[in-house]
Amino acid sequence: MIITAEISYYPLTDNYATPVNYFIELISDKNIKVEAGKMSTILIGDYNDIMELLKESMDELMKKYPSIFNIKISNSCPI
Repeated sequence: MIITAEISYYPLTDNYATPVNYFIELISDKNIKVEAGKMSTILIGDYNDIMELLKESMDELMKKYPSIFNIKISNSCPI
């Protein structure tokens, strides 16, 4: 199943650009379309691929930084 996930990542650190840029690197995957914007990032791809990618990348970031993730997931709003 193809889904669209919109993610806003808020690292609670003074130098927020470093973890945000690292997050974009972590979720860049040839099987998933990534559209990075100013306020959020959109992922389009297979449900299992996106969920696994989010699980791994969020785990890594939350171990390094206090973090807030705001995620919307849809299988009915193709972009």
